[in-house]
Amino acid sequence: MRRPALVLVVCATAALGGCAKVSDHAQDSSLAALATEEPAPVVRKQLPARPGCRGDRIQSLAPRPLPEPGHMPAGTYMRTIQRRKLIVGVDQNSLGLGYYDPDSRRMEGFDIDVVREVARAIFGDPHRILFKAMSTQQRESAIEDGDVDIVASAFSITCKRIRRMTFSSVYLRTQQKLLVTEGSNVTSLSDPDLLHKKVCATNKSTSIERLELEKPRIVPVPVKLRPDCLVLLQEGAVSAISSDDAILVGFKKQDPQANIVGGCLQIERYGLAINKRNRDFVRFVNGVLARMRRNGKLTQLREKHLPDADAPSDADAARCARQAPP
Repeated sequence: MRRPALVLVVCATAALGGCAKVSDHAQDSSLAALATEEPAPVVRKQLPARPGCRGDRIQSLAPRPLPEPGHMPAGTYMRTIQRRKLIVGVDQNSLGLGYYDPDSRRMEGFDIDVVREVARAIFGDPHRILFKAMSTQQRESAIEDGDVDIVASAFSITCKRIRRMTFSSVYLRTQQKLLVTEGSNVTSLSDPDLLHKKVCATNKSTSIERLELEKPRIVPVPVKLRPDCLVLLQEGAVSAISSDDAILVGFKKQDPQANIVGGCLQIERYGLAINKRNRDFVRFVNGVLARMRRNGKLTQLREKHLPDADAPSDADAARCARQAPP
């Protein structure tokens, strides 16, 4: 076992596990303040996907012109937010996307910088944010229960999820792939060397749902937090990890001896999740994202935080859709 990489992940998981609040300002945050107990899961009725829905064709609400920062229109949800802080649900363990940097004592990453632009558009201040750290399985309930204004946590837009919440337009597109240890002969999910072997993914993620389609040929292993998979891989408890390449490149930085392999298992389209009641806020956020596309900000953030993650083209997306199971 490669102890240095393992220590890094275990510390991140142990110190940052669970759901907690973290301010964007150094004086308001510490690792100790982030460590809280995971709440008991809420059992919710499973709703079917919208009839005829296709994940690659889901359309968000049309953007609206942006008002001046600090001058949100009366009666809008943005005016409600303007009276306090923007409350954002995030992951704090995903290097490159959303993670707590103990050196700067700030949340950092692609997702984090995207919501900072939303805060900038509301307040004129990109740091007027209260971050709530949460696991993958907590994201949907946080939105439905109104615990947060928005979730920015590598949240893939799916037909099932839009029954419970509204998503912004797509702000990042990634590919689900595999991560294996150095020396592994595994090159794809269908590799004979992976037959009846364990493959790890985060609970309640689209990655674990994709792995479930491969049973009993492989054994899916769901975990609570994303770094838990890397720990299991380093311990030899699983043969591979399956997740979005934007997440896997962060794992590879933590353990350079791991390798990302295989072709695209499915295309993931990230959106910012918002409660269905707040349609005006969805349109506002889409206006912010539209401006970020026009001025090149989204591209700049991808190059800054995710330079090693592939940006799938339309042709890649079409090819992956043909290869993926129905």
